[in-house]
Amino acid sequence: METITLERILHAEKTLKAILPSTPLIKNEWFSKAYECEVFLKLEIEQPVGSFKIRGATYRISQLNEEQKARGIIAASAGNHAQGVAWGARHYGTNALIVMPVTAPLMKVENTESLGAKVHLEGNNYDECYLAAQRLSQETGRVYVHAFKDLDVMAGQATVAMEVLSQCPEVDFVVGSIGGGGMMSGVGTVFKNLKPSVKIIGCQAQQASSMVLSLHSQKLVQPPFKGSFADGISVKNADAEVFELLSRVVDESFCSDESEIAMNVLRLIEKAKIVAEGSGAITLGALDRYASVMKGKKVVLVISGGNIDVNLLSRIIDQGLIRSGRRLKLRVMITDRPGSLSKLTSLVGSLGANILQVVHERAEMDTPLDQTSVELMLETRGPDHSRSVVEALESQGNQVEKQ
Repeated sequence: METITLERILHAEKTLKAILPSTPLIKNEWFSKAYECEVFLKLEIEQPVGSFKIRGATYRISQLNEEQKARGIIAASAGNHAQGVAWGARHYGTNALIVMPVTAPLMKVENTESLGAKVHLEGNNYDECYLAAQRLSQETGRVYVHAFKDLDVMAGQATVAMEVLSQCPEVDFVVGSIGGGGMMSGVGTVFKNLKPSVKIIGCQAQQASSMVLSLHSQKLVQPPFKGSFADGISVKNADAEVFELLSRVVDESFCSDESEIAMNVLRLIEKAKIVAEGSGAITLGALDRYASVMKGKKVVLVISGGNIDVNLLSRIIDQGLIRSGRRLKLRVMITDRPGSLSKLTSLVGSLGANILQVVHERAEMDTPLDQTSVELMLETRGPDHSRSVVEALESQGNQVEKQ
């Protein structure tokens, strides 16, 4: 695979400027104060399809000739690339067939179809639907538009970096997520050419970490793949050629587990009033890992996408609240006598905890005949408050077990 050239990126910038607005780069005062640096959020969630993927897909389609457009295009995607391809195809007057995994969020499927593309569901992850798309491309003659392993796609995605340079010329760190690695290959190329002092940090989900672990090992590795709710970066296998590109332009990289990603989705909602999907929120993990070297510096976090399923968002918020110690699930054993449950709930209320749910179970096999089990879901002010609630319940002679 050839190297992405700055000339190609500049041409992509000129092409896309005519049809796509720049996305905002906003300074977040809360994160800046908490980490003693200047934290800027590059809001790719403000793209027409809610993701940076529109950049690469649209530029790639813009470079097709009329014969290729007449044949139609095809792509494989977990969701965001699908919408970018559909938008670009509609803009340039060609028809698109998108292969998506059967696990793709319903919202992303519906949004892709609403943009005029036809969706074909096949495979359980990106890699499987990619193979299906390759087969269909050969059968139908459609032009394949890759999600990341394409120089035009990379160049289009690299225009994120061109905007960051114009919006924050004094930037010191740029952090972005890695799925296949196209965006960060392009972003890194821009900065290595135009401002090599900028440190480029990539991140990936722990359960889909082949590229980051390859970067750490300095050779291609394929660790076990479990898949991540951050579906935008849930790519099973690291591509060898993209790995070579990334290894030249990425300075640091890290992985986040599912709980941390969920927590950072919640932090963005609370501290920045931004709803991001997991692949966008994951970049916040850099603030904790590199806090000492980022102190006093200008840090840009690329919030790459905001297409998150509402049902998934609800579960993520629940996980985030539990991780932050503001939601507490307890199993409390009380005497099986009239008034015992009322006494328990009154005690919880007096401690300032809000009861979200109560399950009173008397028939469990491991419950003594003179006792009953009560499961409580509580809302608290944080870890210290949660600990004080547990201690107070135990001080009253209750047997308490955290769930």
